[in-house]
Amino acid sequence: MIIIDGKQYDIGAKNFENLEQVFSKVVADGHLEDRIVTDVKINDEPFTEIYPHQSEDIAMSDVDSLEIMTMATSDMAVEITLELYKVVNLMSAGGKRVAELFRQADDAEALETYQDLIDVIRSFLSMVGVLRDEYSLKNYQEYTSSAEEMNTMFTEMNSVLENEDWILLADLIEYEFLPAVEKWKKVIKCLRDDIRGSKN
Repeated sequence: MIIIDGKQYDIGAKNFENLEQVFSKVVADGHLEDRIVTDVKINDEPFTEIYPHQSEDIAMSDVDSLEIMTMATSDMAVEITLELYKVVNLMSAGGKRVAELFRQADDAEALETYQDLIDVIRSFLSMVGVLRDEYSLKNYQEYTSSAEEMNTMFTEMNSVLENEDWILLADLIEYEFLPAVEKWKKVIKCLRDDIRGSKN
């Protein structure tokens, strides 16, 4: 028995050799169009592939029940914006911590934390860019100005970093970076509103 999002789906599962073939059929029949698989249960047990194409190794003769749970990609995108909001708070806390460490002359720890912060910011900006390209229907001035401000700040912070002026870097983070980070909350809200609007 195969169930997709609570509805029975009859394709004669026993006519398929392995789970991979069933998944391919589900995709071919359009059941996953504009949807993302969130959970899979085989015989009421959660299933996640440990290695690529593991589903090829699962014989359908061993499968009594298969349940696939999905979520609309737009709903998933809204969920991601909620996570991005949390990331803004993390970037803010990370920035405060870096500035604090530089002021305490704990340069090694500060530089390590600063590098982690930069990695988080890059991932954050990349994800916002992907969502904006995929869903955002409006050209928000807030996004453009926030992205430009962040780029300018990166350049400035990098040159200060090269000069090893830790106190100036702490000042930049505290008085310019932190307020700039807060502006992203409004950008994310606009993006979330756009995604919700695109579903209607």
